[in-house]
Amino acid sequence: MATSSSSKSAAATGKSTDASAASGPCTLTIDVGGSHIKATVLDRAGTLLAKRVRVATPVGSPPAEIVGAIVTLVAPLPPFDRISVGFPGAVRSGVVLTAPNLGHDGWQRFDLAAAITAKLGKPTRVLNDADMQGLGAIRGHGLEVVATLGTGFGTGLYLDGRLLPHLEIAHMRFRKGETFDEQLGDAARKRIGAKKWNKRVKRAISDLRALTNFDHLYVGGGNSRRVAFESGPDVTIVDNEAALEGGVHVWRD
Repeated sequence: MATSSSSKSAAATGKSTDASAASGPCTLTIDVGGSHIKATVLDRAGTLLAKRVRVATPVGSPPAEIVGAIVTLVAPLPPFDRISVGFPGAVRSGVVLTAPNLGHDGWQRFDLAAAITAKLGKPTRVLNDADMQGLGAIRGHGLEVVATLGTGFGTGLYLDGRLLPHLEIAHMRFRKGETFDEQLGDAARKRIGAKKWNKRVKRAISDLRALTNFDHLYVGGGNSRRVAFESGPDVTIVDNEAALEGGVHVWRD
């Protein structure tokens, strides 16, 4: 099986620390997933200042309703200075271009960063959820790739710790005329079973290795715990909470 790794801070342990002990700006980190929205507040070092909160994602709802769900979710959390959002789709300069797993056409060209800033009053940065998870997982050496296995399939690419432009590899043809997303998402896993799904994941890793010549691959997302094969020393399974810790790194230009 691939090497397993937890997130690099207290975010992985679920431990929280008193907000009064925080140094530097505090970051509200929000992870919008196809099944749940999760959030917490972290200090500059990535230490949790409150327990994580989460709510079911209202899939199929218009953007305003999901923004409202986020505002309600984070209300009990301690004060924060800035906001990071990981979003399941293509994002450019805070504007959503695609949201295939949220089931509503209203997301196209929706300025999510501006909408959240308007509601919560703090500067907001939004990026693809796999990109943000990778920022909480990578080591910063060479070409690193993150692949997330959840409701859908996502990827992020990094060179010497710097996030590269986002590529929607998930929507490329993978096998039998279907995309990575269609073949590796949670619906496919439930339909075909663990054994066949693992064979597909193994092939996907091989394809990513051939496509990018990565120095290291990190596999995250809610279904990463279901990976049940040897992947080699250049592949690491990462704790899904890296998605939240990555929110701090979003602000490290």
